[in-house]
Amino acid sequence: MSQTPPFKVFSGTNSRYLAEKICSSLGCELGQMNIQHFADGEFAVSFEESIRGCQVYLVQSTFPNSDNLMELLLMIDAAKRASAKSIVAVVPYFGWARQDRKDKPRVSIAAKLLADILSVAGINRLITM
Repeated sequence: MSQTPPFKVFSGTNSRYLAEKICSSLGCELGQMNIQHFADGEFAVSFEESIRGCQVYLVQSTFPNSDNLMELLLMIDAAKRASAKSIVAVVPYFGWARQDRKDKPRVSIAAKLLADILSVAGINRLITM
């Protein structure tokens, strides 16, 4: 009988309250990560615990401003480089979702672009509400 690998839930700075509620409901602890902000507006993301072989859930809204999206992308990249088995982005607010079709000529389809960016960054699944 094979044992399924554990899962871990982590939160970005914008969605900590939701992530804590999710963990409370699941009966697990919120994972430890460090998001360091620099004076020039840059930030760096690092996991403070091993996630090798784990299914990782990253809870972060892409609510504008774009820093939230960039933080999520850095979280995904850090998880991928830390050898997570799979990465699931839990996005309570999927920014640019209203731009999901081409309603006139010469316009972007931002929702598709955002989904492609998240996929290329390394997510296996996206959960949005």
